[in-house]
Amino acid sequence: MERLNYVCPKCGRHEYELDEIRTTGGGISKLLDVQNKKFTTVTCSKCKYTEFYKAKTSMLGNIFDLFVGG
Repeated sequence: MERLNYVCPKCGRHEYELDEIRTTGGGISKLLDVQNKKFTTVTCSKCKYTEFYKAKTSMLGNIFDLFVGG
């Protein structure tokens, strides 16, 4: 995995954790509880300040979420 040249804007630390979350958008996706929005998170290991970056989602992943309750 590629390492980021990360510096926390709050405390200046270089250590971080990467993760991802999925959220429901608006309209019909909210009604059907389809989590069609995906974000990568970068969290400072010291102060826990977190930044969110929008990531691309696939149609197949969205359909899978619809049937399994993602």
